[in-house]
Amino acid sequence: MSRTLDGLTRMDWQKQEERVQKRAQSLRYREFTKKGYDFPPEPDSTNSLAIGEGRRLSACVMFLDICDFSKRPMETDSEQDLVLRVLALFFSEMISIAEEYDGQVEKNTGDGLMIYFPDNDSTAVKKAIACALTMQAATSKLINPIIKATNTQEIQFRISMDYGSVTIAKIGAPRRFSSNVAIGTTANIASKMLKFAKEDQIILGDFAKQQLPIEWQYKYTQILPISTGWVNTKTGLAYSFFLYTGRWATLV
Repeated sequence: MSRTLDGLTRMDWQKQEERVQKRAQSLRYREFTKKGYDFPPEPDSTNSLAIGEGRRLSACVMFLDICDFSKRPMETDSEQDLVLRVLALFFSEMISIAEEYDGQVEKNTGDGLMIYFPDNDSTAVKKAIACALTMQAATSKLINPIIKATNTQEIQFRISMDYGSVTIAKIGAPRRFSSNVAIGTTANIASKMLKFAKEDQIILGDFAKQQLPIEWQYKYTQILPISTGWVNTKTGLAYSFFLYTGRWATLV
């Protein structure tokens, strides 16, 4: 991982800006859509898991969702083409950022991503938060100005995450279609808590919050005054969600 977890370095930010500009330029004249249904088979780019196999690990599971995606104009060919270009620019950069923070991108839902951060060194949640903050900064400062120049609606998104034990498994049919899924309560909660997040917000579960450095917990998390519907089985108490309020302020 080339990123610091405590801010954006000037060198990393400069590389990221150059990468976004290069991607935007290549997408400008690229032909995306073709007539018909003759799609070539894609190589299996997932890990070495076989169909039906899984691996169990402790991880921070993150979900990213573009706000009001279904309200974008997508009726005509030109509208669909423009949306495709916007998504290609946005998701290619979000995936690059996730990988720079050791995140494993396991699902693209069309208007969102599911990413997990394996807890190899007790920094999984801090990596996920740092990743989310960098995603916000890149979208606001680099991607949205490009989108705005095309008179297209800018991208706003929300993020949710939680920490715990999950099983990453591959499901599907051999040589036809397969995908990886995260199985477990942690992944379910992380997915469901998205509905409590508004645009540009980061919501995390109590277990994720507890994994953060103490100063990050007390300075940048606020408990959401809601009934989540879940209970901490260890304590018998209601399971809380938190709003993470920190942002990258300056380059370090």
